[in-house]
Amino acid sequence: MDYINISKQELLDWLKNNLNEERYEHSIGTAEMAVELAQKYGENVDKAYIAGLLHDCAKCFSNERLLSIIESENLDVDETEKSNYKTLHAPVSAYVAKTEFGLTDEEAISAIRWHTLGKLNMTNFEKIIYLADKIEVKTREPEYAQPIRDCLTGPKGLDKAMLQSYKETIKSLVDRNLKICTLTIDIYNYLEDLINVK
Repeated sequence: MDYINISKQELLDWLKNNLNEERYEHSIGTAEMAVELAQKYGENVDKAYIAGLLHDCAKCFSNERLLSIIESENLDVDETEKSNYKTLHAPVSAYVAKTEFGLTDEEAISAIRWHTLGKLNMTNFEKIIYLADKIEVKTREPEYAQPIRDCLTGPKGLDKAMLQSYKETIKSLVDRNLKICTLTIDIYNYLEDLINVK
């Protein structure tokens, strides 16, 4: 299979052995949604499938193991991100994809790295992996995912869907009395400007 050093079956076997059942289903769903979005927006379908499959490959590692890999491999993770255990798997998944499976495509590695928090100035491919994770149909709740899916029409569909996703995330954080990292606010404001520019 292009982009990685092992066969599709070997990769699926590894994921099955290293993820719980729901996370494995979610990974398949994300890969399938990534392919659908890549076709729609003219991105590389094979690359999207691989990045979708691998985006959560470290999700079931313990927090101790995630932090240990981040420290020992000197991964670029700031202190704010380190304090949120729910997002630690993203930089480690990118690292595992690169070292364990030989993923060499920098855009695919970056898409895996930023699929949780996102970043400013994401490429269309990075947006596709980000969104595929949020709206895949196998495990995501329709009431959360459908409003995002509904935005994927007309001009600026990807950016509108990204903005809707950030709106949902911010609402959820506020409802749960959780902190909102400054990057999330910066991306939200950036997307608002991007969509509403005359």
